[in-house]
Amino acid sequence: MPDSLPLFSPSALQRLPIPDAEIDWMEQLFSADEARMLFDVLRATTAWRQEEIVLYGRRIPQPRLTAWVGDAEASYRYSGLSLTPQPWNDALLHIRQQVERVTRTQFNSVLLNLYRDGRDSMGWHSDNEAELGNAPVIASVSFGQTRAFQLKPRARSSTRPVRIDLTPGSLLVMRGATQANFLHAVPKDRTQDARINLTFRVIVQPVSRAGQS
Repeated sequence: MPDSLPLFSPSALQRLPIPDAEIDWMEQLFSADEARMLFDVLRATTAWRQEEIVLYGRRIPQPRLTAWVGDAEASYRYSGLSLTPQPWNDALLHIRQQVERVTRTQFNSVLLNLYRDGRDSMGWHSDNEAELGNAPVIASVSFGQTRAFQLKPRARSSTRPVRIDLTPGSLLVMRGATQANFLHAVPKDRTQDARINLTFRVIVQPVSRAGQS
């Protein structure tokens, strides 16, 4: 089983005690009522798609629905996908404002993930694409069902993963060398219901300038 982390004050952004990582956690960026409202709005109004990605040389459908939203220049490429941003809506602008207030970081894009039920998942990976820069800041906001978020160090494959339960309305921020040192995943859990996760990002090198092949 993954190692669990100690409890923290729900209304403050606090650094988690994970060596070689810079990860901050806030349990209640949004109240329970607002989190439920935002989940319903995002699920109903987002232009969700099931993209195909390249994994081990094969094209397979992602095990979740996604949408890419951002400023006009914030194109993004990962796993064989080239994403052109959809425009911001009022709900996402409100969420971004609250995230930027707490993190003191300005974001120009967000990847939305809809986990339709516990069969949807995210495999082990790191967010280390060139257009995110050398030390990306990734701010993750969750709505809907609580799901386990797991981290494991790249260099110590035998180390047990660390588990963080991403509760509705919570904020998790990964900074510095976290992406270089760690992989993260959201495993399947057939006991769980629908969840929406937003990962706010800063595109610093648009795809058109990234030397894509």
